[in-house]
Amino acid sequence: MQTSETTVDPAEIAKFEAMAAEWWDPNGKFKPLHMLNPCRLDYISSQIAAEFGRDLTAPMPFEGLRILDIGCGGGLLSEPMARLGATVVGADAAERNIPVARVHAEQSGLQIDYRHTTAEAMAEAGEQFDVVLNMEVVEHVSDPPAYLRACHDLLKSGGLMVCSTINRNPKSFMMAIVGAEFVMRWLPKGTHEWSKFITPDELFSLISRAGLDPVDRKGFVFNPVTWNWSLSDKDLSVNYVTASIRRG
Repeated sequence: MQTSETTVDPAEIAKFEAMAAEWWDPNGKFKPLHMLNPCRLDYISSQIAAEFGRDLTAPMPFEGLRILDIGCGGGLLSEPMARLGATVVGADAAERNIPVARVHAEQSGLQIDYRHTTAEAMAEAGEQFDVVLNMEVVEHVSDPPAYLRACHDLLKSGGLMVCSTINRNPKSFMMAIVGAEFVMRWLPKGTHEWSKFITPDELFSLISRAGLDPVDRKGFVFNPVTWNWSLSDKDLSVNYVTASIRRG
C-alpha cells in the first residue's frame, strides 16, 4: 500500500526484499543488526523510560505506550518493544518482510500489528504514536526531509523519535561499505550507498526543520577485540543514534 507521494526508493526496497527470509538468522545477511541490537535496545529503552517516566525494572514498563517501528524488517526491534508491554505497529515498505515478521511474532507468542505500508501513508491516514523508532531507514529513502516530516506527523505532542543512521566520512566508507560488504561480507555488496549517508549535524538540521526538537545523540562503536558494540558520547564517526521530541 503506497500513496502517490512517497519517499520510498524502489531500488532500495528490492535489496531488502531479496534478503527477507534471513531476518532471524543471527549468522546470515543481517548478522550486523543482530550484533548491534542489544546496544540499540539499551539506548531506545533508556530514552523511552526517561521521556515517559517509566521504570525499566517493572514487569511491563512500556504498557500503555503506542510504538511505531518504521522499516521494521523481520521485527528485531518490534518484538522486544512488545515484550516490554508496548502496543506495537511494525511498518515496512518491503512487502516480503511482513509475512516473515508475522510468523516469527506468532511463534514467539506476541501480538504485533505488522503492515506493508509507508510512513507517508500512515501519516496521511492520521495515525499517531507515543514513540517512532526510525532505525537505519533515513539513509535508504529518496527524500529525507519529506520522510522526516512524515515521522513528525506520526508523533503525538510530547512524542519521542529515535533515529539512527550512518555518518558520511572516509572512515564510514571503509567500515560500513568496504569492511562490512567486501571484507567481512556481513552484507551483500551494494546494500549501502556512501553518498546517502548523513552526518550528525546534517541529521540534527533535518530533524529540526521537520519540526522536532533534537535532544540527544550518541555513537554506536564496534570493538573488534571484544567483538561487541557500545554507546559513546564522543565517537559518532560511523554508526550513530539520535533522540528528538515533538513539542507541539
